[in-house]
Amino acid sequence: MTVELISVGTELLLGNIVNTNAQFLAEKCALLGLSVYHQCVVGDNEERLSETLKTALGRSDIVILSGGLGPTEDDLTKETCAKVMGFSLVEDPATKSRLEQYFANGIWKEIPDNNWKQAVIPEGAIILDNDNGTAPGLILEKDGKRVILLPGPPDELCPMFQSKVTPYLRSIQPEMIFSRMVKICGVGESAVEEKLLDLIENQTNPTIATYAKVGEVHVRVTAKVKSEEEAKSLIKPVIKEIRSRFGDYVYSTREDETLEGAVVALLKKYGLTVTTAESCTGGMLAARLINVPGVSEVFKEGFITYSNKAKRKQLDVNKGTLKKYGAVSEQTAREMAMGGVFATTADVCVAITGVAGPDSDGEKPVGLVYIACYMNEKVWVEHYNFRGDRGKIREQSVVKALDLLRRAILDNYRK
Repeated sequence: MTVELISVGTELLLGNIVNTNAQFLAEKCALLGLSVYHQCVVGDNEERLSETLKTALGRSDIVILSGGLGPTEDDLTKETCAKVMGFSLVEDPATKSRLEQYFANGIWKEIPDNNWKQAVIPEGAIILDNDNGTAPGLILEKDGKRVILLPGPPDELCPMFQSKVTPYLRSIQPEMIFSRMVKICGVGESAVEEKLLDLIENQTNPTIATYAKVGEVHVRVTAKVKSEEEAKSLIKPVIKEIRSRFGDYVYSTREDETLEGAVVALLKKYGLTVTTAESCTGGMLAARLINVPGVSEVFKEGFITYSNKAKRKQLDVNKGTLKKYGAVSEQTAREMAMGGVFATTADVCVAITGVAGPDSDGEKPVGLVYIACYMNEKVWVEHYNFRGDRGKIREQSVVKALDLLRRAILDNYRK
């Protein structure tokens, strides 16, 4: 079955609000085995909304509209859909009762007159009670077409879709979509695709798709099935094959696990503590690690040593090293990592020093970054020449630092 998404609201067209509903709905529809071929945004205008809906009904089995179900005059979605599909509008006693109860339990003593508009629905529509607001959702069915109307606020739309729309869609679409993600760090997207080209070219069910992230590549393996058991039997061997081709470059096969989460899990697994020492990234590496719940078990301290004086004072970087090689050098990165361990008695320290830009320091080019990791009296040092603006260079540096830490732990403890 094909689905079309229509987001209603002039505020979306003007960029006043980020359209997170479309992303949410597209993802959930895909997981239900529904094909989303078109999506669009239309303002609060009856004529344009009517034209958009007619076009969608002409090419899609299901149309999902979000927004425009409120009590104000410019909320026209319900009225326009009813007019286009030939439904008359009637007051629904149950919805009116829910509105009365909603306001009685709130801070308002009286119900604004315009809110009664939300108790008027297309006759014969399936009503989706709103447990988080006043506007009910609606499902209109006619001539083999289905139109689903959802409230615009995400905190109303998302739970309504999950609890009420999903069971409805599953009842009319028996096939489901299951997917697993293989997350790879340290290999570029083109190299990943090349290594998987034979699998991609011969894919049927499941399918394989690559997605480039900052410093990472995610490979989604997706199967269209009728049961979770069938999905596992189809997806498992493909995941196994991908892991065998990329080895330790794969850091996770869990949808919800981040690179920093995988690193913290390794630190916990081997009983290690970590300290960070940063120059050009200014604490971004420490922040990524601290975002992980439970990191307090393994995180010792984070140093931001932006100046040469701070590098000498906090990390005991040799003055001669800075003078001879400069702050952005392999030698300085090495001493920063060693100094972080000695200063905090941590088991491992990761250090970053580089030129983030926008201006060069006169000798070293913008984008030159050195990353070092010290553990068990061994130092790993890598250098990169990143491209992009200041923010992109710093972000890429953090990803590479996390990956270096991950690989250093594996190198030490999986021999």
